[in-house]
Amino acid sequence: MLAVLLPVFIFTGLAFGKVEVAESGEDITFFRIGTGATSGTYFPIGGLIASAISNPPGSRPCDRGGSCGVPGMIAVAQSTEGSVANIEAIAGGGLESGLSQADVAYWALTGTKVFAKKKKGKGKKAKKKDKNKKPVGETLRAIANLFPENVHLVVRADGGIKSVFELQKKRVSLGEPDSGTLASVLPVLKGYGLTRKDIKPFYLPPGEAADRLREGTLDAFFLVAGSPVTAIADLARTIPIALVPITGSQSEKIRKSDPFFVQTVISKGVYEGVENTWTLGVGAQWLVSADIPEELVYAITKALWHDNVLDILKDGHALGEMISLKTALEGLTVPLHPGAARFYRERGMIDPEKPDPEKPAAAPKAAP
Repeated sequence: MLAVLLPVFIFTGLAFGKVEVAESGEDITFFRIGTGATSGTYFPIGGLIASAISNPPGSRPCDRGGSCGVPGMIAVAQSTEGSVANIEAIAGGGLESGLSQADVAYWALTGTKVFAKKKKGKGKKAKKKDKNKKPVGETLRAIANLFPENVHLVVRADGGIKSVFELQKKRVSLGEPDSGTLASVLPVLKGYGLTRKDIKPFYLPPGEAADRLREGTLDAFFLVAGSPVTAIADLARTIPIALVPITGSQSEKIRKSDPFFVQTVISKGVYEGVENTWTLGVGAQWLVSADIPEELVYAITKALWHDNVLDILKDGHALGEMISLKTALEGLTVPLHPGAARFYRERGMIDPEKPDPEKPAAAPKAAP
């Protein structure tokens, strides 16, 4: 973790760009990756990626056992509230890149659902002023699809909650205010005929939610993340837990409302004492600002898919096995950055004869 934490210290208060290192005269490029809560999945995965693609001046060459990252670059994983916060920070220039759920990225690009209100003001003057305001996600571009995420609904095994219906009047954490979890959980509740008014909602990061469930001051919590999640795995080793399934006719209804969801399963044994649990899943994508130079994004994309970097990801986290070049373009919901598109074109993954190769696929059709 030192390779990740050291850049965090160096980077604090600096904006993206190049600064000259006095001793060597070489330039360093700083690059931020917005992730999520430290107890979730985005932060450790983002940290591994940041460390692996970094290659500060003076590093040993890749072919001599050194870094295979971008020459002169220090990347840093920055903890945030999650997908929505990352997208807003990218749009506002507070981050160069960030991780996001596929559905949340699409809503940002189109200015819909959770991002619809971000285009609007209050009162007649505000409405007139914001009439032509562009969606928050207009400047979003994609580097790659990374891994699948699952909707976790975590409860105590002895708590008596077996269905989403049984969350009525219960104390339930829906994720942090600007998280992808909260954005995705609302249509899940709607699929079961529930709203926030039907429960006692809390808006907590994964670690705090797990602590409160263990203490008995919370009845359940949602988390959309790749499995396994550290906070849930640690909780399962201290108390018996269960995952509530999201399946059947309610799942079909939810997938029609949010067609980026697919039916998935969290396998037995991923969390201690927890059986196979059918739930919903959505892709996690690495997004970047369209303002980042093409050459830099090309170099970052090339570094991400280097065999040595992939080995670091596989060895560093259980989800690393799922990050594959073969699935890099699956389900992208915003346009590819020209630098990333150039890399995939060179690898024969984008047909050069097709028009507008950077254009993402339209929103998927509702699941049957």
